[in-house]
Amino acid sequence: MEDNLIEIFAANEMYKIDIIRELLSEADIESFILDQKGRSFLIGDIHLFVNKEDEEKAKSIISKHDM
Repeated sequence: MEDNLIEIFAANEMYKIDIIRELLSEADIESFILDQKGRSFLIGDIHLFVNKEDEEKAKSIISKHDM
């Protein structure tokens, strides 16, 4: 993982990640997904990352939408 990325959200359901990615995109924040779900067993989390300089803004957006 890149040194300039920081995790801001994790979920086990992709639709939650998609909602947050759309909100971040509307605010011109680029995001990246790391999906750690297994193929055979659908366990594990999906992690969402942003650049460190966007961390505060991204967390503010997420908290405003109760995610």
